[in-house]
Amino acid sequence: MSHNILGAGTHYYPEYWGSAAQNQILQEITEALVVAPLFQPRMPRSNQPWSIRMSNMGPLGWVSDKNGYRYQPNHPETKAPWPAIPQSLHDLWAEVSGCAAPPECCLINYYDKPRSKMGLHQDRDEAAFEAPVVSVSLGDSAVFRMGGAQRRGPTQSLKLHSGDVFVFGGAARLNFHGLDRVLHGSSQLLTQHDAFADGGRLNLTLRRVSPI
Repeated sequence: MSHNILGAGTHYYPEYWGSAAQNQILQEITEALVVAPLFQPRMPRSNQPWSIRMSNMGPLGWVSDKNGYRYQPNHPETKAPWPAIPQSLHDLWAEVSGCAAPPECCLINYYDKPRSKMGLHQDRDEAAFEAPVVSVSLGDSAVFRMGGAQRRGPTQSLKLHSGDVFVFGGAARLNFHGLDRVLHGSSQLLTQHDAFADGGRLNLTLRRVSPI
């Protein structure tokens, strides 16, 4: 059962994935990162590095560097195509998105540093705003914050835990949102996988990019 705890257009599914499903997708992500290693995104204007590392799965991947924000079909460093989105994530999209068109990008954000966070922003580099954004939390809990369509408007916070799924679309599709802090050490899930031995938090974000 979902809860629209952060307002119209939002759907929160606590503990949507159990331990077995979480470990399975972590194994699939580990395999994907062999093909598409984590890289350090940078701010377009300042070229300053972000506090997270990231990668992608799917036909298109989102990147940020001195040339701007964009989607592209290949890894910015290896130039290899992104690995495919696992079937389990396609199934999740079909179950919670309400969108018949499949996702084209699964963004992988890895918050492994004590001060890793994500400032308030909009997901607006897509041409399919009628499709929602589907987010999966794995590993350490984190404090997620969402406002409205204006950056300076009021915001609400929600603590997300490993296995939680959060969806925002419709009236909330262009809401500003971000991650204030990660509660490091709150989960041991990632430490059970060699690729994430230092623990931390993974966020998987499914998006439809092309017009529907």
